[in-house]
Amino acid sequence: MKRLISTIIILFAFLVFAFFHSTSSSKKSSIPTVGILQLTSHPALDEIHRGIIAGLKENGYVNGKTVKIDFQNAQNDQSNLKSMSQKFKDENAAVMIGIATAAAQSLANVTSTTPIVMGAISDPVGAGLVKSLSHPGGNITGVMHKEPIDRQVKLIKQLMPNVTTIGVLHTSSDDSSASEVKEFTKLAKKAGITVKDYTVTSTNDIAQVSATMASAVQAIYIPNDNTVASGFQTVLKNANQYNIPIFPSTSEMTQQGGLATVSVSQYELGKMTGQMAAEILNGKSPATMAVRYPKNGTIYLNQKQAKKLGITIPSSLLKEATKKGVVIK
Repeated sequence: MKRLISTIIILFAFLVFAFFHSTSSSKKSSIPTVGILQLTSHPALDEIHRGIIAGLKENGYVNGKTVKIDFQNAQNDQSNLKSMSQKFKDENAAVMIGIATAAAQSLANVTSTTPIVMGAISDPVGAGLVKSLSHPGGNITGVMHKEPIDRQVKLIKQLMPNVTTIGVLHTSSDDSSASEVKEFTKLAKKAGITVKDYTVTSTNDIAQVSATMASAVQAIYIPNDNTVASGFQTVLKNANQYNIPIFPSTSEMTQQGGLATVSVSQYELGKMTGQMAAEILNGKSPATMAVRYPKNGTIYLNQKQAKKLGITIPSSLLKEATKKGVVIK
């Protein structure tokens, strides 16, 4: 009888353990997976990633608790983009997020059903990701990285009123940066500035092309281009050699040595992306979610670089940046 009672107790304890273990495993497996694919590492994209995590968290999706975040960085390698995108599909990610155009396009190539959120894409329609900004119509929506280029051109004229020639450096295969360059060229022409277009195919070309450009122009403009951003220090080195100012499209490059910009916050772009991913996890369909983008930009002035180049910042502009923007000293 004692053996029978002991056996029953052991069996009961085993069943209780098995029940709770099964419940715990089931609970863990019910947590949705969010796959985040980043094209490469550089400050702007890293800030977008940081913002995405914050946007998800603000809406109750915390990594390891209410959601599983699978973050992959392709380090600018096309084969990595493809395999990492497939990984998200194989693990049945509830939502996929692509940081930069190439990452979003890679995700789109592996699925037409799983929701995809674009993390700050300059030209979603031109990149073939959505049919329209107001009515995406498929499994893809997200955030558009739209810089206030008209204000950037105005800023260049404020700092260099006599500028007549400016070089633009971008990647030939990057549709998004090409779209931005087209708009910049149009607006610069109206302001009486001739734009010289210089392209690279990879970071390997940046040293030679930027050196050639710096010797032939009065200033340099860099659009939102991930390849060029990765090699920005090389561009800066060559520009400094010729005492040529750089006007980047992002605040991160301005903080690294660019002269000035009017730019939207990469972190805020990321937060907006994370918020949209959270809405999809809550049941919204990307097909009916209009592409979003921030409306305002912030002035960033690198006072340290201005002194180095011998450029005087107008007092009214410095006052505005001090009050409403960022002055890097």
